[in-house]
Amino acid sequence: MGPNIVERLGTFRAGDQLTTLIHTGIPASGMPPTAVEGQELADLLRFLRSITPRAGGGRGGFGRPQVRMTVETTTGQQLDGLVLGEGLEDLQLRTADNKIHLLRKVDGKFREVTSEVDWPEYNGDQRGNRYTTMTQITKANVSRLGPRWIAAYPAAGRGGAPTRLEATPVVVGGLMYVSNVNECIALDAGTGREVWRFLRQGSTSVPRDAGVNRGVAVAGDKVFLETDNAHILAIDRFTGQQVWDSEIADSAQNYFATSAPLTAGDLVVTGVAGGEHGANGMVVAFDQATGKETWRFHVIPKRGEPGSQTWQGKELDHGGGPTWFTGSYDPELDTVYWPSGNPSEEYNGDARPGDNLYTDCILALDRKTGKLKWYYQFTPHDLWDWDATETSILVDAPWQGQMRKLMLHADRNGFYYVFDRTDGKLLLARQFLKHVTWASGIAPDGRPIKLPNQVPTETGTRVCPSQDGATNWYSPSFNPLTGMYYFQTNEKCSVYSKRDQP
Repeated sequence: MGPNIVERLGTFRAGDQLTTLIHTGIPASGMPPTAVEGQELADLLRFLRSITPRAGGGRGGFGRPQVRMTVETTTGQQLDGLVLGEGLEDLQLRTADNKIHLLRKVDGKFREVTSEVDWPEYNGDQRGNRYTTMTQITKANVSRLGPRWIAAYPAAGRGGAPTRLEATPVVVGGLMYVSNVNECIALDAGTGREVWRFLRQGSTSVPRDAGVNRGVAVAGDKVFLETDNAHILAIDRFTGQQVWDSEIADSAQNYFATSAPLTAGDLVVTGVAGGEHGANGMVVAFDQATGKETWRFHVIPKRGEPGSQTWQGKELDHGGGPTWFTGSYDPELDTVYWPSGNPSEEYNGDARPGDNLYTDCILALDRKTGKLKWYYQFTPHDLWDWDATETSILVDAPWQGQMRKLMLHADRNGFYYVFDRTDGKLLLARQFLKHVTWASGIAPDGRPIKLPNQVPTETGTRVCPSQDGATNWYSPSFNPLTGMYYFQTNEKCSVYSKRDQP
């Protein structure tokens, strides 16, 4: 459940030092204290001593030998370090500075390799584009692509049971980081060989919805991972050891986290899930170096705050608006754009008259302070579970003859939007599904022109798009060379009832 114990035991020479460590733990690093005494403690100490590396590089923990190796690279450099993995043609070496070197054998020497283009964020870059500048794959050779390696993900997840994988791998410096619930594995991206594995015990008191994780983010020497109990962790990307652990929100209040964080300057920004369980959405930023909270923005305003007047019922305290999906960041404008989800009582709005800000919004937040610069609400007074938690892509492109800083967003409600992201001005709104029955279009003021008889009833009302949405969190992409925007759609309808439960 933690870093390699073999590399740490050598620092504890006396038995009382190990006893103290066991009894006090290292809470800041995720190791709780353990009240073990008597014969059980004696047996544990004996076992720990039995796996301590012997002088001269003896056998390590669980029968795995610790091997050091000195190799010569094709550039004439000498590398000495701990062997993390080795195959017929590859070697992974950790040197004394904890850096990992990915090596390939060439005529008795070793060639160091890395990734040609990194993919450090969930969407590739912070702007959400999911467009790679790599050029090896073309129309001429794409039909000949085949798998180079396959790595089986270990059965882990919550309580040791396997969970469904929804993560996008990220790659930095030749290392690929893949994640599951409370877990991250570092692989040699060229061979699929495991370099390290971080695993934290799953929580048993969080909702069932918490059983997914959609990825990590990498900045500098850290990997950032959200946990099922709404914490964010920083992990050393070379050793797999936890650096810090910070709480995003209190899981006892039904908060959890499922998506990939976003790095923005010297901060890492994240959100929460749990809107269907009475939790209110928030966007929270932490200092990458220390894990200290820098700011938080509450999606559901408190009574008396701006936006609270759009809640004319009793639902303000548990309004929803979860922020469970990854946002986008513009370094030039120093602005974080974060999507928010639907109101918590999805299909019955009787207890929440009004627009219900800031649910179903894109929120433009100042990166340094978290202050709201502007917002746009896609579906005011949402009755159909149409989160705005779809990726907003930031592009600089010509618009009506002028270069503009644009935001592209295909929403779950069936409309595609183009904004000027500097001030939130809506430039275009267009229906992209064949069948949209809830609104005839978007008015010049940006509000949907709602159609009658589309409100959920006790007996049910057929509405298009479906509860799954016209699109969803499926990843879009924009090709700057062609100006084409690509996204997945659902041409479906649903029968919505006030009695439906999330």
